[in-house]
Formats: sequence, structure tokens, C-alpha cells
Amino acid sequence: MLDSVTERAYMRPMNTRKTHIPFMKMHGLGNDFVIIDSRGQKRIMTEPLARAMGDRHRGVGYDQLTEISDTPEADLHLTFWNSDGSQAGACGNATRCVARHVMDATGKTELHITTARGDLYAIDAGAGVTSVNMGQPMTAWEQIPLAEEADTLALPIEGAPVATSMGNPHCSFFVADAEAVDLASFGAAHEHHPLFPERTNVQVASLIGPDHLRMRVWERGVGLTEASGSSSCAVAVAAHRRGLTGRKVRIDLDGGTLMIDWRDDGVWMTGETAHVFDGQWKL
Repeated sequence: MLDSVTERAYMRPMNTRKTHIPFMKMHGLGNDFVIIDSRGQKRIMTEPLARAMGDRHRGVGYDQLTEISDTPEADLHLTFWNSDGSQAGACGNATRCVARHVMDATGKTELHITTARGDLYAIDAGAGVTSVNMGQPMTAWEQIPLAEEADTLALPIEGAPVATSMGNPHCSFFVADAEAVDLASFGAAHEHHPLFPERTNVQVASLIGPDHLRMRVWERGVGLTEASGSSSCAVAVAAHRRGLTGRKVRIDLDGGTLMIDWRDDGVWMTGETAHVFDGQWKL
């Protein structure tokens, strides 16, 4: 017998003409995604279906699911789902993955993408590497948002983390050794801190050289993940605001390296992506 979440996802009548949902599996530095292309049709994703597909034992498994849809305002629109069925306003690595796929398929070298976070722009950086402008960071307490007014450069939390929004909330701790932190318990505890009414992504980062950070990530609605693009952007912004780095930073994550460059037009993120496989989800 199917569990209730999977049963709802299978049985919900989304499109009676469909028996299968084609999808791709991609990853950016081990941060893995299911990508569904709904262009030319209605969006199909629901919270139960996102949870069912996100189950790493009974589904496909992913950190985030990204649905591509049409928009008259840009080349494409992206909607992001976490594996627990909640939605995210932004996902940098997923945006890079989709951009790489679309550019390879169309031959385009630049893309205009809309998201709940706003307008994003992607370019082909050569050699299969993709850059995405994640927009300007938000650092005011009400923009993140926090539950009450606080200094976002030094939150009233042990360790005085920095709060940043890249379209989703981030809480960045700068520590002597990021490797020494028990992030599984530390991240879970701080994701639900009462200062963050919408929960938060949690990062621990340590300075290992000039403009060079080692970072580990606990992702809201996901848990431990090998990489996170929006988290990398948030940490780079936080490190510069703290006076630890310049505006162009190399960030080493568990899954690889991202280059972050906070320019006048936004925070640019550059790195590699990979296509893993194609599949079909049976309804």
C-alpha cells in the first residue's frame, strides 16, 4: 500500500492526458535537482507531488525541484520546491543548471529568467561553465525577514551571525574551523530559530586565505547539502560586510568551488554543472 503522501501525489488528477512526467536530474557541485519542463502546458507541481518525488528512498530524491514555465516577460520562468514540499524563492545552483541546459539546447549565450526572487540573468562563461546574476542582496531586517528589528550584521544569537536575503533568508556564522562544527544538529536548531519566521538557511564559514572561504551548508527544508548557490552568495556578501574579504570571493564547499563576485549590478555566481540522467515519473 502506498503511504499517504505518495498516494496523494499519484492519485491527484493534474492532467488526465498525461500518464508520465518527463524530468531531468542535474547537479551543481553535488547540490542536486529534479528539473521539470512545463513550457507549453500548465504547471503541474503540487506540494504532495514535490514531497513524493523528493523522497530519496521511494521517489527520485533531490535537494530542490525546479519547474520551468513560460512567461511573456523573459526567456523562461522558474519555480523552486524543497524536498519537504515547501517552496523557495531562489536557488542559485538550480538556476545555473537550467540555464546551462537551455543554452546547450538553443545555442543562446545569454538568458533572461524570472523567479519569485525577481529577474535573473545568466551567461555562458565558456568551457561549460555558467554564470548567473542573483540580483542585489537584501540586508534590512524586514526584508529578510526577521521577526523583530535587529542588527543584521551581528544578530542577537550566540556567535553573532549575519543575516542576508538572496530571495530566501540566510544566517551566516563565521567560525575558526567550519569543519569542526556538528552542522547536522547546529543547522537544524538554527533553521527554526524564532528570529526567522520563515525559517532560514544556515551556513558556517571560515577564512582560509585572502578572499577565500571554506563553507558548509544546512539548507532550509532540505538539511545538509553539498553546495548551495544562494548560500554562497549570502556568505560572500556577509564576509565583505564584516570586512573579512573583498567583493570577489572563492568559496570551497563540500561538493566543489564557486566564484562569487558582488558587482554594482548584483551578485554573480560562477561554477560548473552536470546533467546526470533523464527519466519519467509515472502518475
